[in-house]
Order: sequence, then structure tokens, then C-alpha cells
Amino acid sequence: MEELIKNKKANFDYHIIEKMEAGLVLFGHEVKALRKKKATLVGSYITVKNGECFLVNCNISPYQQRNTPKDYNPRRDRKLLLQKNEIDYLFGKEKERGVTLIPLRIYSKKNLLKLELGVAKGKKKYDKRDTIKKREIDKKLRRFEKNKR
Repeated sequence: MEELIKNKKANFDYHIIEKMEAGLVLFGHEVKALRKKKATLVGSYITVKNGECFLVNCNISPYQQRNTPKDYNPRRDRKLLLQKNEIDYLFGKEKERGVTLIPLRIYSKKNLLKLELGVAKGKKKYDKRDTIKKREIDKKLRRFEKNKR
């Protein structure tokens, strides 16, 4: 299982409540671009429309600029492949106050590309400060342990 794209800001900006796996509906050149890691998940989210889930605002750059179709939109909505009961569950979670559906990472599983999505609640400013403090303390401890040897 090779991790291709990761949303690094997700754990900083959100408390991840639950994680799920979904397939992606992509064009061939988008798959090639993802395998070359030419995409970003920052600022993207997942929405449920008409009983289907979509990945919104994910930017997948063209694999080869010259061979990309002229009407290609790198930020188009991409359909997610989920079972009906999972879609209903996510629709209910999306309607809850303060809950957001965010993409966490895109990875390859055997020969397929999968999206790991998270049901998340946004962090407050003071939560983010606590995260930064913990990160700094861990960094100092690692530095201390390294110098101790």
C-alpha cells in the first residue's frame, strides 16, 4: 500500500472522529498524474449530492500538458465509490452541526487508487496552540535523547 497524496493540514485543523475508504472515478491521465504525485488535497472536502458522494476542490495537475484534453478542469468534482449504506451514513454525519467530511490521503491498494476520508470536527484556535506546544515538546525530547547518546 503506497501512499501517493496526503492532506498534511487535516490532523492540525481537525479532530478526526472516524476514517473510511472509498474508490475514485478518474480519467486515465488523472490516474497517471496521481501516481506521479501531481495533486493536492489541501482545501478539498467531500459532499453528498443526490445520493452520491463527491470529492470537491481537489486539484490534480495534468500529467502531460500537451496531451491533456482542452476542456479538462483540474478542480472538477470527482465521484466517490461507496456502498449505499455508507453514503446514507455520511449524509447523516454531514448534516450534524460542526462535522465535516475531509479527504485524508490517496493511496494505491493492489492496482487501484483509494481515498481515505475522515469524519472530522474543526479544532478551535486554542486546540491548535496545544498541538503546536506538544509538537515542540516532542522535538525537544528527541533532541535531548539524541544528544544524550
